[in-house]
Amino acid sequence: MALFKKRTAGKPGEWYYCLVHKKVEEGPECPAKDRFGPYTTRAEAQQAMDLARERNLEWENDPRWHDAPTSPTDEN
Repeated sequence: MALFKKRTAGKPGEWYYCLVHKKVEEGPECPAKDRFGPYTTRAEAQQAMDLARERNLEWENDPRWHDAPTSPTDEN
């Protein structure tokens, strides 16, 4: 008997955004590596790419996540 069962059917009410097919799906239809989610509503899943873009932009502009730039002459 397998220790972990592969989940083949999604749960009703779980929404995902498939990065391969560029569509919203109820329950996981595609592999986890190819999707964002779960989201609680279809509308949230439809906004997945916008949310990812916003979060990436916030991260790229957050000074706490970047080291100070070093110049080539700053060798210790």
